[in-house]
Amino acid sequence: MNDSPRPADLAQAGEALEQPLYEVRKEIYSRAVSGWFARWRWALVIFTQLVYYGGPWLIWNGRQAVLFDLVARKFYIFGIVFWPQDFIYLTGLLVISALSLFLFTAVAGRLWCGYACPQTVYTEIFMWIERKIEGDRSARMRLDMQAMSARKFGLKSAKHGLWIALSLWTGFTFVGYFTPIHQLGAEVAAVFAPAAAGAAPALGAWEIFWVLFYGFATYGNAGWMREQVCKYMCPYARFQSAMFDPDTLIITYDPERGEPRGPRARNADAKSLGLGHCVDCGVCVQVCPTGIDIRDGLQYECIGCAACIDGCNKVMARMGLPKGLIRYTTENALRQKLSPRQILARSLRPRVLVYTAILWTVIVAIGVTLYMRVPLKVDVIRDRASLSREVDGRWVENIYQLQIMNTQEAPHRFVIRASGAQTLQLVGADAVDIDGAATRMVPVRLRVDKGRLPAGSHKIEFEVAAADDAAIVARERSIFLVR
Repeated sequence: MNDSPRPADLAQAGEALEQPLYEVRKEIYSRAVSGWFARWRWALVIFTQLVYYGGPWLIWNGRQAVLFDLVARKFYIFGIVFWPQDFIYLTGLLVISALSLFLFTAVAGRLWCGYACPQTVYTEIFMWIERKIEGDRSARMRLDMQAMSARKFGLKSAKHGLWIALSLWTGFTFVGYFTPIHQLGAEVAAVFAPAAAGAAPALGAWEIFWVLFYGFATYGNAGWMREQVCKYMCPYARFQSAMFDPDTLIITYDPERGEPRGPRARNADAKSLGLGHCVDCGVCVQVCPTGIDIRDGLQYECIGCAACIDGCNKVMARMGLPKGLIRYTTENALRQKLSPRQILARSLRPRVLVYTAILWTVIVAIGVTLYMRVPLKVDVIRDRASLSREVDGRWVENIYQLQIMNTQEAPHRFVIRASGAQTLQLVGADAVDIDGAATRMVPVRLRVDKGRLPAGSHKIEFEVAAADDAAIVARERSIFLVR
């Protein structure tokens, strides 16, 4: 019997009652697990990190394949060069990402969180380093309970040293997407070995900040905060239920098959003992990176990593029981005992089809737009200092500035033409050479015979075309003023 006073009794007695404002974090010692889902998770870890760490080192046309040059306002993605005017493509990418998240969540829950989210990926890597140095779950628990010793200090130092090294390399790679990574490497080398680096440029303050900041964020989130990021900082866990329905595949414990739970010998007949298949071993809790018990039902802390499925399946195999006590299934499948074929058929429900249709419509639209994209952009800027002027008593002249952007990486000669008004003439050079992925301001003077146009504004059109490629042409409208 519990004789400790209840909060209500203390309040009635007038005694002060202290309650913590925030829940005290309990250290989670997750256990290593192997299995089909663990192999999938590690395959995605390896794939995403090969893409992330290897991306800046790829070379394309003699330059970095993926580079977001904020200073020059050019964004290189393999053979395509994007400019600030191409912001619509970033919008399209964000729409595609959001729709993909909605679709995958509606079909199979938190697939992104469990397999590809950077928080999950880096936590998995950091935990792998931790296990290699300190051991698995029980060894780490024993180590943390020990008093500080030379061995404990050495193990902890090695672990945190590798964590910090990986975090700094992660920050270095992140900055390498914005500053050419070979140049960034030379700048970093110059800091530690100035004599060997020679005349390498100095490492900038912003580069130092972002390497350290991104490295610190990686170290703090994956090494220390871990499940706290998923439970309290990530908004996705809070609104994911809005995208679930009874036919969404989620990681679920089968209580009808598992209950009543209880330990038993390996060869014991559970039915004769009045027990379900769950042996109450706690492996599903021990392998969970967020420390929840999936047997309590769906919880927002569950990131859908399926570690509990792998752990439970191993226990079921050792006990000679069928796998799938914890499995991917749906609420309707559990309640109505649906077959896998019926579950698959129900996955093609209206909301999934609508998400899929919209997603592919956006993807095709962006793809077609990119395919038909003309690698030339022209902006027409009127000279505000002299809107209209008379020349030689015969001509009315307007002055313009044409900003011509060659978005291809090959140089071109562009021919400039103007049309739309009687006797309209272009004075001066009508062609300009522009290097690849470069922009140039070109002054243009247009004239008409005085008296041939009434006073006011008249619509005209500029045409800029590549002399060596008839498909590269841009047209921009403007006005010609006559006073």
